Amino acid sequence: MASNSTSVALLTPYKMGSFELSHRVVMPPMTRNRSYNNTPQPHAIEYYAQRATKGGFLISESTSASDISNGSPNMPGIWTEDQKEAWKPIVDSVHGKGGVFFLSYLLSFITLSSPESRPGQERVGCARMQQHKGGCIPDDGEYFRPTPKQLKANELPLIVNDFRIAAYNAIEAGFDGVEINSANSYIIDQFLNDQVNDRTDEYGGSIENRCRLALEIIGAVVEEIGADRVGVKLSLFSEVYGKKDSNPEALSTYLASELTKLGVLYLHVFEPRDEPRCLKSIRMAFGGTLIASGGYNKTEGDEVIAESYANLVSFGRLFLANPDLPKRFEVNAPLNKHDRSTFYWTDPVLGYTDYPSLEIAC
Repeated sequence: MASNSTSVALLTPYKMGSFELSHRVVMPPMTRNRSYNNTPQPHAIEYYAQRATKGGFLISESTSASDISNGSPNMPGIWTEDQKEAWKPIVDSVHGKGGVFFLSYLLSFITLSSPESRPGQERVGCARMQQHKGGCIPDDGEYFRPTPKQLKANELPLIVNDFRIAAYNAIEAGFDGVEINSANSYIIDQFLNDQVNDRTDEYGGSIENRCRLALEIIGAVVEEIGADRVGVKLSLFSEVYGKKDSNPEALSTYLASELTKLGVLYLHVFEPRDEPRCLKSIRMAFGGTLIASGGYNKTEGDEVIAESYANLVSFGRLFLANPDLPKRFEVNAPLNKHDRSTFYWTDPVLGYTDYPSLEIAC
């Protein structure tokens, strides 16, 4: 195949803390539902190795930090020795290609969790919210999320500790660092949003109070494994249970400033379609690396890098369907189209490791 290479901003090197990245194309967390019984499987070795490049930055699929929360069926975990051991050959496969690999992890509680996934257990969350319809489980139709019991303030240190232990386990498994998922309506995101957080204690009300749990969790993880190994995912401009924060600019500015004080390595921030280029306040307030996410294509990604709007750009569906995405960007090759119907299937090959690379395609 003849090369049609052109110099593009996305393919320029970048130093993220101590990590020397060869390009700025990031693979973000993507739910794949192929970790049976919450344990990473051998087929993930090939999946991640396919997408690893020397100096490339990959972030794992979202992983449960503790047995108190499973976000979706067959989501991997990081709380047991078996899970930790199962991750090791997967991490090794990425390192074997010269890649940098962070674990994305979370506690979901009621969010995106089917009531059937934890029978006999009481659902808890930030606030006393109403039931919400919806789900991401294939073929199971829709279900109603139950109204949760509000977490008590004296229960929150247990959650902080779960995040801390999970970070330790991730490093033990060989990951280069962790990304704390504080986005996507998961538990931390619920606390941040003033239209969802109706608490009257020290974790509700003001921006400072609503950020308290996030900063306690992130601070504990920084203390455990070091700030240079910690990234944070945010979606402050998006809805939580259909509700947007009343002042996301003020919220994002405060939180980014506090995370700068903690020395966090990077922020990975989602831009909703109705709020394009909304990261300027975060960019100004945060002193670390900024990763932009939001359905970018190659041209748009090049623009935000060239304009210094962000340092790196993550590409979800494009990376899912194109394991050699950075190479395709380099030679201006056509892209495989993703098959949405297989996103969450549990098949270990179909829609997972069977997307062709350029070598196979040619």
